[in-house]
Amino acid sequence: MKSPGDILQCFQAKSIDKGWSFAEYKPSDTGKWTHSYHRYPAKFIPQLVEKLFDEYIAAGQVHVNDPFSGCGTTIVTAISRGLKASGTDINRIAHLITRVKSTPIEPDYLSKKTDRFISIIESLDNSRSTDIQPLIPIGHRERIDYWFSEEHQIELGKILRIIRQEEDETIRDFLLVAFSHILKNCSIWLQGSTKPTRDFRKKPIKPCLALKRHLKKMVRGNRAFFSVVPSTIRQNLIEHLNVQVADARCQPVADESVDLIVSSSPYVTSYEYADLHQLSTIWLDLATDLKVYRREFIGTAHKTYEQRRLRSQIALAVVEQMSEKSRKMAREIEAFFIDMEEVFDESFRILKPGGRCCFVIGNTRLKKVDILNAEVFAESLQHAGFKFDRVIKREIPSKILPQKRDEKTGRFARSDRADVQAYPVEYIVIGLKESILSHY
Repeated sequence: MKSPGDILQCFQAKSIDKGWSFAEYKPSDTGKWTHSYHRYPAKFIPQLVEKLFDEYIAAGQVHVNDPFSGCGTTIVTAISRGLKASGTDINRIAHLITRVKSTPIEPDYLSKKTDRFISIIESLDNSRSTDIQPLIPIGHRERIDYWFSEEHQIELGKILRIIRQEEDETIRDFLLVAFSHILKNCSIWLQGSTKPTRDFRKKPIKPCLALKRHLKKMVRGNRAFFSVVPSTIRQNLIEHLNVQVADARCQPVADESVDLIVSSSPYVTSYEYADLHQLSTIWLDLATDLKVYRREFIGTAHKTYEQRRLRSQIALAVVEQMSEKSRKMAREIEAFFIDMEEVFDESFRILKPGGRCCFVIGNTRLKKVDILNAEVFAESLQHAGFKFDRVIKREIPSKILPQKRDEKTGRFARSDRADVQAYPVEYIVIGLKESILSHY
């Protein structure tokens, strides 16, 4: 077991591995197949997952897990290769996106269904559409009024009514993901903002036009995905796909049943996913109370613990340093690391002996304190029972760099108003669950 000092020294000496930057790939490459179905912040690219599969999936190994499935990059990649895929996300819209992205639909059937749907929504402008009653979630009417004009509310409500009437659940969910994707463009949400901010000068896109364009893109993506998924998987997807709305600390699989875990976890005090996806949450009526829903997320600033103590000495040192700057932020960081220790414990439970877990994470700096997420992960994996097997340091290409931070406040900010990159590089921290025989 490496000591905290050894781990810190290991990371300090680690050089960037250019083979893991994937700088040569264009957006059309990273958004291939179903990967461009829905916008999602800080998602990792499929090429990274594919390379980890190439290195760590051996012959006869069939089960991949992602405890933070997000928008489904790991899950989609597993299905494309004929593997069994399992995972969770507490974010209900993320779960819907993952399920739809990883479900190949017979292309001609999907084309007929979407063509018919498009022909219906194109008629919403004429008088015949008056008999379609808008479906606007009553419990979220105040938030919908906050973000959408009355005209767009009515049009979105009619579209949603038509989608809900679709009898084929697979097609209905496909349409719901498309609907969710266009919501920000059809609202006064400030374009590109990672905070819920209104832009009163914005001219929102007409919902029918935005949906028509995006559906055609999704139909092309499905056709490409369908062509790479093995027929044995397409014909029996239910046996290979197990993604659920659940806490990452409780995976829906048996002990020692997983061959490889690949995941990009939340970043402490980073994106508030519940806030970022609130338009989808309110329109699809996925949560009754947004404040309560927000507290369920790992990495949220709305969670603290009083009676639990960290095992990682590196994490304790980070929390202690932050306490001198902000006790509130220190408690948030502590809660994040405590939650992640439980995720690592669960990862150890579900992995087979000889299996590996690969967590993608970046370090950052808040209030002039270095938040050593990757080093904490490496130490915490050891406390969960893993051997700290490897760390990969990768440069994030400038074209997809995350937002910059204001170093004083720790908040994301516009590039011209910020001091430092939030995550200029990131790490892949890999833990090995050693087999009993390896000790002899």
